[in-house]
Amino acid sequence: MQYNEEYFNSEDFKELLESYETALQAGERPFMDADDLVDLADYYNYHGEGDKAAEAIERALDLYPDATLPNVFKAREALMMGDNELAHHYAEAIGDKDDPDYHYLTAEILIAEGHIEQADLYLRRYAKSVNEDEWEDFIKDCANLYVDYGVNDKAYQWMMRSKGDDSSDFKELMARTLMGLGKYKDSEKLFNELIDRDPYSSHYWNALATAQFMDEDYSNAITSSEYAIAINPNDPDGLSSKANGLFRLGNYEEALEYFRRLENLMPDDDVILLDEGVCLVNLGRHEEAVSYLEHALSVADEESEVLPQIYLELAFCYSSMKQPSKALEMIDAAMELPGDTTDLMVIRGHILLENGMLEEAEETFKDAIRQSDNSPSVLLRIIVSLYDNRYVNSSYEMFKKFFEVVNAYAPDFNKGHAYMALCCHDLGKNDEFLEYLRKSVKINPREAHLVLGFLFPEGMEPNEYVKYMEQRLNK
Repeated sequence: MQYNEEYFNSEDFKELLESYETALQAGERPFMDADDLVDLADYYNYHGEGDKAAEAIERALDLYPDATLPNVFKAREALMMGDNELAHHYAEAIGDKDDPDYHYLTAEILIAEGHIEQADLYLRRYAKSVNEDEWEDFIKDCANLYVDYGVNDKAYQWMMRSKGDDSSDFKELMARTLMGLGKYKDSEKLFNELIDRDPYSSHYWNALATAQFMDEDYSNAITSSEYAIAINPNDPDGLSSKANGLFRLGNYEEALEYFRRLENLMPDDDVILLDEGVCLVNLGRHEEAVSYLEHALSVADEESEVLPQIYLELAFCYSSMKQPSKALEMIDAAMELPGDTTDLMVIRGHILLENGMLEEAEETFKDAIRQSDNSPSVLLRIIVSLYDNRYVNSSYEMFKKFFEVVNAYAPDFNKGHAYMALCCHDLGKNDEFLEYLRKSVKINPREAHLVLGFLFPEGMEPNEYVKYMEQRLNK
């Protein structure tokens, strides 16, 4: 399922789309070739009109049951649903087994099944039959397969087989590959070059915003998304990038505004409803948050990736609203889902503690520690829960024991010093506060910023924290 922005904005495609939709409105059966119907399906899919996309593909298969592209479309759809057997069925239905798209699909099925090296061998063997004038397109098609499945090292290897391609397609693919490899600055550079070629491409602006967001450069990601929104005010990717960037900067009120604009375009989307709920939680508007989260829960299917988080956010809301029984119901529901339940046990203990059930909280925390085999991460979360519930002295004493154990048995564990610094700050233990502030800034500046940043001027870097605080405390 691809989105060819340049083609879909062309007069040829607009005429095709108008002709197709006019025929449908007149109750006629459009007679078009298979490739055009697949293009229409790709277009509808991108705009969230899945039913129309499915209808276009079914028409294509009715007219041309052994055509390559409609069967490829259905096979890729099956792979997205995890139905590899059905994907094989559509692959076998393709009449022309010499068609390059048949070979790409065969390789894609192997990749989807986890046979990465086997797919690579298949493509390298097929490469021997590729004509020289088709070589660059072949390279891009192979690399695209791997990028789509997050196998970016293989994608990069295929890109390096290019004989030299300055096309925008190649440059974009390299930018996406580099992004997947975590080379965000290099990716940004290429997307900026693409924008220089086509400054009115919302697609490129959104891609740049994504690279910047992944690099935690949220301010510039927001700026890039604003260009995409200026080009198309209803661009879902642009609205999403801006909303998420604002959220990461703690601007929850404005983030909520953009998530709501996104919801208007895609109502009943569980991810968007969850995002709106989380914004409201951060704004302290828990009753409003519950309505969004309950809505998200009602529309999420059993396979939804965000279902666990919906339960957790509801649990936190109900706990904050002093409804512990409903909060614990949400935790119980989350624990029925597949996966490790240790973190959920810690959250359960936190809710019990927040609602004054001290003995039950203590037993739950002990169970979590036993289940995790004394994991430092679990111990840290429990101590932080004590702090969050204003048991500051208890948190301080536990941190002292925690660091003794961690230093002896897990010396590479580098978390917790910022939280200990916070405890010392609250208890007025200035010397210890500075001691743990120094350690935190040195071994985990990210944690120092997240936990202690509110104590310092906005925009100050963690490497400046110690000097600033020493001057302030010595006045």
